[in-house]
Amino acid sequence: MSRFAIGEHDFLLDGEPRRVLSGAIHYFRVHPDHWTDRIRKARLMGLNTVETYVPWNLHAVEPGSWTEEGRLDLRRFLETVAAEGMHAIVRPGPYICAEFDNGGLPAWLFADPEVGVRRGEPKFLAAIEDYLARVCAIVAPLQIDAGGPVILMQVENEYGAYGDDTAYIETLTAMFRGNGITVPLTTVDQPEPWMLKRGSAPGLHMTASFGSRSDSRLDVLREHQPTGPLMSSEYWDGWFDSWGTHHHTTKADEAAADLDVLLGRGASVNLYMFHGGTNFGLTSGANDKGTYMPITTSYDYDAPLDEAGRPTAKYWAFREVLGRYTDLPDEVPDPAAPAPTGEAPLRRAGSFLAAAQALPAIATAEVPTFAEARHDAAFLLHEKAFSAEAGVLTIGEVRDRVHVVVDGVGVGVLSRELHQRALAIPAVTASLTLLVENQGRVNYGPRLGEDKGLIGGVRLDGEPLAHWSTRALGEGDLLALAAEAGAAGPALPGLVFARAEFDAEDASDRFLDTSALGKGIAWINGFCLGRYWSRGPQRTLYVPGPVLRPGRNEAVLLELDGAPEAVLRFVAEPELGPLEF
Repeated sequence: MSRFAIGEHDFLLDGEPRRVLSGAIHYFRVHPDHWTDRIRKARLMGLNTVETYVPWNLHAVEPGSWTEEGRLDLRRFLETVAAEGMHAIVRPGPYICAEFDNGGLPAWLFADPEVGVRRGEPKFLAAIEDYLARVCAIVAPLQIDAGGPVILMQVENEYGAYGDDTAYIETLTAMFRGNGITVPLTTVDQPEPWMLKRGSAPGLHMTASFGSRSDSRLDVLREHQPTGPLMSSEYWDGWFDSWGTHHHTTKADEAAADLDVLLGRGASVNLYMFHGGTNFGLTSGANDKGTYMPITTSYDYDAPLDEAGRPTAKYWAFREVLGRYTDLPDEVPDPAAPAPTGEAPLRRAGSFLAAAQALPAIATAEVPTFAEARHDAAFLLHEKAFSAEAGVLTIGEVRDRVHVVVDGVGVGVLSRELHQRALAIPAVTASLTLLVENQGRVNYGPRLGEDKGLIGGVRLDGEPLAHWSTRALGEGDLLALAAEAGAAGPALPGLVFARAEFDAEDASDRFLDTSALGKGIAWINGFCLGRYWSRGPQRTLYVPGPVLRPGRNEAVLLELDGAPEAVLRFVAEPELGPLEF
């Protein structure tokens, strides 16, 4: 068996210097039937390694549960990497950031307010111990010294930017080693002296995260780690998008030139991202540095492979640079053809609020939060039967968006992002309904792990409103609530389901045009593509070909805000929005 180690100046593979040329592909953001294609294209670009995070919250949706099926089959992913003759880096956190919901930490962890966040608190560590035991049971037999592809694992993730609990990092390290991990363990931090100092511990190899000025940033890393290989284990070659902003890109020639500088220093690299993929379902996170900013469904990242796995200009620019430092395969990826187009009418398939009445309700004095009602809910539906004069509805804090419905009629929306807390409402004769939407949990910073919902209660003209009936709706509940398709119309009102049928001649990828829709969630053949929103920047949802079937296919939408056109339309190319305002 082979051995991978850290030498005085280089990584060593069986005692010989080995430069790691890696690219990030998150298995959970890519349809598993596309894993081989994406990994092979990494090899054809000149890379020799594939890196991935592990999302604890997807693998363990409830305490004590664990799933490895479908796009969560980490073992199959790593075996696919090995089948392409490549090595692998695994970064299981437990915190991963990744612009992913709650930074990959399960929401159920924080239903107990005493549970710590990213520190040596006993309940937090006990949960991590079970998680890492399960991850390592997959990875340990696939390490390079056991004949597998895994050459490195990372402990935590950019911890120096968050905390300074060195004992916590050491405890995690002991968990890795105690579960049979023998390959070198690393940390990653931005190359700021204070972050590097706080983010590592003895026995762990420091790496850096940055996306420009490679020369000076490698100098900082070397100052804090005099020996061992230099590595940027997150070389940011693009950036993510948030709803309401522009589509972020970086120039291919400039990114390639800086990569050349990095490799010219003899450093190893992990391109973040090589292929970004998609935040399928409701998995995208959010940032909050004074303003809450939810992340888009697309995680294209302006990477060498776009969201649909097609080589970009950056792919070819990087391949040329990599060819100066390694032997390139003769084979290159085939050019991509335009995606199939077409359209079909969207037909109403029932009221969302009426359908939700079929779900069980809980009665409470105050409106419960998500942690109190259901930690993994996509929506909480609060209802109160009463009558009142017109007045001003006030909420302590909205997390994240609430539709206000009086006597069955929508009267307005309050948004966390806009710091909205009050709305003038008409007289109530029968009921007040508040539909609270979770738009993604914060994935970075001090608000990590925070609760969702209507925080601080609900008041009408200053008087508390008590005695509520609440229904919690998870992603899995939503699709089942859609009724059979009804009448077609020129537009869709808000808070309705809609269905459309369309034919597919083959399993080619498609791009669902959302430019004439409002805000909502889309499914095709039961597969949740993710959220769409007229705010942009993205104007298409990526449809992986493997979710389609020959002949008749069905799309379902949950339209929240209302759409000006009741048409399901597919376009030839993705549209991720303007590059600047």
